[in-house]
Amino acid sequence: MWYSLFGAGLLKNITKVYGLKWELRREDILSEDRGAIIVSNHQSSLDILGLFNIWHIVDKLTAIAKKEIFYVWPFGLAAYLGGVVFIDRKNTKEAYKQLEVTAEAMNKKIKIWLFPEGTRNKDYTKLLPFKKGAFAMAIASQKPVIPVVFSPYYFINKNKYIFNKGHVVIQCLEPISTKGMTMDDVSTLTERVHEIMEKTYKDLSNEVFSALPHDYTHTLVG
Repeated sequence: MWYSLFGAGLLKNITKVYGLKWELRREDILSEDRGAIIVSNHQSSLDILGLFNIWHIVDKLTAIAKKEIFYVWPFGLAAYLGGVVFIDRKNTKEAYKQLEVTAEAMNKKIKIWLFPEGTRNKDYTKLLPFKKGAFAMAIASQKPVIPVVFSPYYFINKNKYIFNKGHVVIQCLEPISTKGMTMDDVSTLTERVHEIMEKTYKDLSNEVFSALPHDYTHTLVG
């Protein structure tokens, strides 16, 4: 995993070019030495850049993203060099094979980072529904789920060609144990995590927007 850590350490400097500030809260949760499933909201390819900025804290980490992100350059190339694992969702057999390999990694206290929304969410007012794969993996391995919420990317609007400097809060939430859960609990766990993360997302939205200058024109659409 050293090459992923090294790559992330180099690539996080792209942050300076974009004028972004990443503020991680409750890093003690991510730094604990254990296998886990980390789930976070997905707003933009910039999520990968945020990931690079905290990779050294998580240390033993593998991130999983859909194959299409690889072709969004420069972020796709940066993600590949940083150790992100790309899966082809259209090739179900190959995707499951890759997920099985990464699931085994959790027994070596490696954390797996996934984006359960499944696609980029351009609506900065709420989260998209979660797909169940990450939660099924957590239950199957009996590893905890660690929810992580990125505050809205209010400084981006592709339609209006807006990309200002920005401040992003990365809020880690308390781990949710899956001990004793079965596959019958996947839907309940998925809904529970979504509810917790959406509440946190809205709280962070209020905090970030209220801190902006009164004349700052922020956007709710990415």
